[in-house]
Amino acid sequence: MVAISSPHFVIFPFMAQGHTVPLLYLARLLWQRNVAVTVFTTPANCPSIRAALHDTAISIIELPFPAHVDGIPPGVENTDKLPSMLLFVQFANATKLMQPHFEKALEDLKPVGCIISDGFLGWTQDSGAKLGIPRIGFYGMSSFATTMYAIIGQERPHALTISPDEPFSIPNFPKLTLTRNDFNPPFNEIEPKGPMVEFITEQSIAMAKSYGMILNSFYKLEAAYTDFWNRCIGPKAWCVGPLAEAKPPVLLAEESAKPKWRHWLDKKLHNGKSVLYVAFGTQAEASQEQLLEIANGLEQSKVNFLWVIKSKRLEILQGFEERVKDRGIIVKEWVDQMEILRHESVKGFLSHCGWNSVTESMSAGVPILAMPFMAEQHLNARLVSEEVGVGLRIMPCNGSVRGFVKSSEVEKRVKELMQGTKGEAVRKKMEEVGEAACDAMREGGSSWETLDQLIHDISNYTRLTPLNHGLVSEPGTVSVS
Repeated sequence: MVAISSPHFVIFPFMAQGHTVPLLYLARLLWQRNVAVTVFTTPANCPSIRAALHDTAISIIELPFPAHVDGIPPGVENTDKLPSMLLFVQFANATKLMQPHFEKALEDLKPVGCIISDGFLGWTQDSGAKLGIPRIGFYGMSSFATTMYAIIGQERPHALTISPDEPFSIPNFPKLTLTRNDFNPPFNEIEPKGPMVEFITEQSIAMAKSYGMILNSFYKLEAAYTDFWNRCIGPKAWCVGPLAEAKPPVLLAEESAKPKWRHWLDKKLHNGKSVLYVAFGTQAEASQEQLLEIANGLEQSKVNFLWVIKSKRLEILQGFEERVKDRGIIVKEWVDQMEILRHESVKGFLSHCGWNSVTESMSAGVPILAMPFMAEQHLNARLVSEEVGVGLRIMPCNGSVRGFVKSSEVEKRVKELMQGTKGEAVRKKMEEVGEAACDAMREGGSSWETLDQLIHDISNYTRLTPLNHGLVSEPGTVSVS
């Protein structure tokens, strides 16, 4: 356990569910080591953060989210509430207007030993430099994806390709070939440009100036890519995950208080039935036609499944619930994904391959059926199915890794994962990887030791850089206006 004199850590997540959750797990891990932690957020995001940390002494500071941002509806303080992800850049750039409030709060909070902030909050690096506080960035991505995006940006191995589906080799990784379609637009273009490129370039520059970077991964999983990053790219990366292992255990509810889906899973377990969990995250947007193909594939597969889907998309699935009611359940409300993955009946996960979902599946030892949609999910799907071998891949009908997926492909791969020999092979491999993930987070494991080393390094930095001094505030919630 780290000594109580350890430096005070400030954690500032980006305002998106998938970005916030792993950093709250990290805050919990630091607090469990007797490290003082303060989390920054906005008023609309504070209630959920306060609820997630209710059993800790972690402080929370609210900063006002900028008002009257062009294109952003009043009261929207989280990307999950945006009318469209096309507004992402406007939303993310608006956070820069929080900088004066953030710096004032840091001054009041002295001494602060370290700022850990999301990679999309690059302006916090400027604040840290101004106040003599080291900033560590957090990319909620795999080491593999982070490294691949850096390589195509710096070395441009894709520059001579004719089509987005033409394979090209990756420098320093001779056995690895990718296509431009493994990268999200506009970064899969030969000469990417536009507001998103400008924004990401700005964040990358800020990250390069930072003291280091935290990865939600464990070293054994992605050793070659983490080593390459630390040797050739930088700043220094610490693998401290999978952070989902820090999630507090769910208290078992009384039978009458269990949600309907939990009763359904319990019944399937009692009857000796395996269940496929289906979920595509909070941000991935599949077309109505694609959702219908997924639904038809699940129906034709005859497997048992639990599908979490946004209620606003259900109108296109008329009659589906009734037809599959004996072996399928549609869940429209928020669910505890880790609770589902850890249920003994769940033997597979049809996933968009967002990195949080991948690491949660690894922690639970549940193999993945990869169906990526956006961001770095296609690279995560490559990692899952080809690099690590803990899942299978659903492929589009056009011969590309990106495109429309037919119901027949969904049916085939679902059966393969849940009933076939390939499914058995990846299930066995996932059990090994799941055990390694748990080992990494246990006391003495690689991620445990890495987090201790990070705290130690920041302690030394603070002692050698006496620019930031004063008193630590008492735990609680503070508003800054």
